[in-house]
Amino acid sequence: MKTYAFVGPSGTGKSYRAQLVASNNNIHYIIDDGLLIDENSVLAGTSAKKAPTKIETVRHALFIEPEEQKEMKEALNKYNPDSILILGTSDGMVEKIRENLGLPEFTKTIYITDVATETEMEKARNIRVTQGKHVIPVPTFEIKKDFSGFLLDPLQIFKSRGKGEQPYISEKSIIRPTFSYLGNFTISDSVFRQISEQVAKKMPQIYDVNRTRVENYGDGISIYMEAVINYGYNIIEVLDEFKNNIKREIEKQTAMNVQKVELVAKSIHMNN
Repeated sequence: MKTYAFVGPSGTGKSYRAQLVASNNNIHYIIDDGLLIDENSVLAGTSAKKAPTKIETVRHALFIEPEEQKEMKEALNKYNPDSILILGTSDGMVEKIRENLGLPEFTKTIYITDVATETEMEKARNIRVTQGKHVIPVPTFEIKKDFSGFLLDPLQIFKSRGKGEQPYISEKSIIRPTFSYLGNFTISDSVFRQISEQVAKKMPQIYDVNRTRVENYGDGISIYMEAVINYGYNIIEVLDEFKNNIKREIEKQTAMNVQKVELVAKSIHMNN
């Protein structure tokens, strides 16, 4: 296995450029903030950005805990990559990750200054400081379950490598981690009820919503609703459409995973 390092200070855009750096060096696997990534898929690990403090984030990213080392080593043995890119904020950090995972000496070290201008790095720093945003180099659907309740934004970039070269699509997720100085946020159950009721009002098939119950399981929510359906519509079709609309709107507006939507047609409304 060939091992590569990608080094740059925190907030300068490493994760943002990780896939492009890997692609330019014919590397398919990346280790970044506790995750083993194969192009657009998370294969193993848990993002260090879920840690509640910056100190725990660093420990997690370094694979200090034996169980975290074991999980990553087993994944590396399973997938057996011919090359891998390790991201870190310093030469010492990537070296520590390499040692903890028992990987070979670095073939090459790439620095953020090799792939980004000072202006680009300063822009990345400003976004980190003023908005608390971090990038994870995988699509949002890959990490959504693990980041339920975090602020998530998908980011897709289409880039050309030059004439005659295949275009490069970089899919990433922007999150605001728990340890952001901006603080945590919570969402009241009444918000989910109000969103669901607004969805119902936009559907002519539904006359009213009688009851709504929300349960939060930490990694997602479950919603139970009783609805009154207007006469003349297929009840099964109406409930299926209502479920899909509720799930889509809540996930879009709150960043929470909707694990289950249970709808009951309690009665039929007859128009006079």
